[in-house]
Amino acid sequence: MDALRFSFGPPPTDGPFSFSVDLPEGNYDVAVTLGDPAGESETTVRAESRRLMLEKVRAGRGETVERTFTVNIRNDRLAPPPQNAPGGSRVLLNAREAGALHWDDRLTLEFLGARPRVSALGIRPAPDAPTVFLAGDSTVTDQPAGTYYSWGQMLPRFFKPGIAVANHAESGETLKSFLTELRLAKILSLMKAGDWLFLQFGHNDQKEQWPQTYVDPRTTYAAYLRVFIAEARLRGAHPVLVTSMHRRQFDGGGRIRDTLAGYPEAMKAVAEAERIPLIDLHAMSAALYEALGPERAPLAFAEEGRDATHHGHYGAYELARCVVEGIREKVPELARHLAHDVPRFDPARPDPV
Repeated sequence: MDALRFSFGPPPTDGPFSFSVDLPEGNYDVAVTLGDPAGESETTVRAESRRLMLEKVRAGRGETVERTFTVNIRNDRLAPPPQNAPGGSRVLLNAREAGALHWDDRLTLEFLGARPRVSALGIRPAPDAPTVFLAGDSTVTDQPAGTYYSWGQMLPRFFKPGIAVANHAESGETLKSFLTELRLAKILSLMKAGDWLFLQFGHNDQKEQWPQTYVDPRTTYAAYLRVFIAEARLRGAHPVLVTSMHRRQFDGGGRIRDTLAGYPEAMKAVAEAERIPLIDLHAMSAALYEALGPERAPLAFAEEGRDATHHGHYGAYELARCVVEGIREKVPELARHLAHDVPRFDPARPDPV
């Protein structure tokens, strides 16, 4: 496919606007020219289901700013299995995913901010760009609407152009369901040597009331993690484990209660035994929530804090910064791809709400 180029006139209002184009699945470098000859502008760019790509890019009156980012798009199709072989030709999507922008054959971009302005846009295939695949649950997925956000959909903003984040996480997922619904099969069909596979599971895997997908932290949880790790290594990719963040449950002394019942410890043991990087989001989230305190911590969560598991925009952004710090410390090969404008972050000293 040749590069595509588009030009834009002034938008009808100062509010958000979107752009969408049919494209085959894959990675693409997107170059945008932002700015307005008639006034100052401030533009944030999101891709697909609200994946944060560029944050508050400012341009003065008559100025233009050129930025590039790399975005991943996909569909739910798989190569059909050979005759009489198990498997399937599509990922088994759930009802929540019907019509989702991150599963169609299109690239969708959203331009928003105080005064969003884009004058030109170019799209070029980037088949050789390394990809960071994310596998996990609702705290990682590209949340498509409402007050819900995740660290996974904030993560692309923190990378330079030339590397893509492919977020395959989904609400309700477990290690077992990720296999039976062919979500891991989809990732493996796209994975190439030099890619990364980030794994964060635990919140749903611990639910004994879900007997079809429950895994014991002392035995089967570790065994399933090793399957994912082995499949990534077989393809020359780099597995990275991420412990699940805490739920927002404080004790009387303002400390976070651990509700994950041994799963983070089991993941740490696997990482040590397999000699692979581990990002301890479990510990960093405790530091973050306790720094905010019981009164202000709800501001980091969805539904105005009524949800104590899932995060709002602020909380998802702060957790993404935690993951970025983990990349800096534990995944130096990937850290080389981090954007230059990302300062160091201490979860015990979070950004202002």
